[in-house]
Formats: sequence, structure tokens, C-alpha cells
Amino acid sequence: MEHSMTQTIFVLNGPNLNMLGKREPGIYGGKTLQDIEADCKAAGQELGFDIDFRQSNHEGMLVDWFHEANDKAVGVAINAGAYTHTSVALHDAIRAISIPVIELHISNVHAREEFRHKSMIAPAVKGVICGFGPHSYILALHALKNLTA
Repeated sequence: MEHSMTQTIFVLNGPNLNMLGKREPGIYGGKTLQDIEADCKAAGQELGFDIDFRQSNHEGMLVDWFHEANDKAVGVAINAGAYTHTSVALHDAIRAISIPVIELHISNVHAREEFRHKSMIAPAVKGVICGFGPHSYILALHALKNLTA
């Protein structure tokens, strides 16, 4: 590794993701958010990243974390949950920072209700990964590795 310090990736999770494992397992699978965090930390170690994994049900907290990530991280992976489809504030927060952001979803949002087909944050991110279950998180980390190499 070229740096003596490990690079940090923020993995941000929006509303209701704390309910993974209990909420609609037919759509989201049986893994809990804690399981996904452990998977991300293991993958991050292999990729040379420290993973700062967070979840909030509050839009403003996610905005604050984007601002913090700009100073402390080399990239962000976000599963914004329902805020994906509604949040101009998250769109603007992503546009305001200079590090790459990857949008991710556990389910294939395009195979679900029509209101989930539109992402307010997609125009501001480097790329979108959806439909690969919890592995979407790992794919996002690999994408960030390629973007920050």
C-alpha cells in the first residue's frame, strides 16, 4: 500500500435500515445491518480501507455525515433508503463535497413500486449499484477502490 495510513470510507445508511433482518425479508433478505457492517469491515480490510459504518433515520444527520466525510474519508457509499427518492438535501450535500459517492440498494428498485424508480441523488453520485442483496455494499466498496486508486 502506498500510504502509511489506511484510507477511510464512510458507509452511510438511511431510514429503516436498522430494521434489516426483520423488515420484509423477502425483499431485503435475512441479514441484519450489523451483519452487513461486519461484511463491509472485512471487505474493507482486504481493499485497504477503514470502514466508518453509520445509520440514521434523520435526513439532517446524513447531510452532516457527508460534510464530515469530505474531511475524513476518500469516498462514501450510501444506501439512502427512502430518502433516495425524496431528498434534495442529500443531493445537494453530495454535490457540495469533492470525494466520490456511490449510491447502493439491496433490492432492484426498478423492479419495485414506480415511486422507487426515480432517485433524487443519482444525478449527483459517481454510480449506482442495486439489486445484488447485501453484496451491493461490497460492490460499492470495490467501485470506490477503483475510483480512489
